[in-house]
Amino acid sequence: MTESSQGLALVSTIISRAHALELKVVAEGVETDEQQRLLRLLRCDEMQGYLFSKPVPAGIFETQFLAPLHAIV
Repeated sequence: MTESSQGLALVSTIISRAHALELKVVAEGVETDEQQRLLRLLRCDEMQGYLFSKPVPAGIFETQFLAPLHAIV
């Protein structure tokens, strides 16, 4: 996406078409700040990838991320 204008155009088109169909868009494999910046400019709804976290086993995810949320409620 960040290496060619064609890649950026393709991603932009996919996001636009999905939004026209009232779908949410999740970008997978986001690894750089530049990719994140461009996806935000293109109004991508959600992103995931190594930029945010390496893969985490379900049990650890629950302990680190979900348990604190349940404690608030």
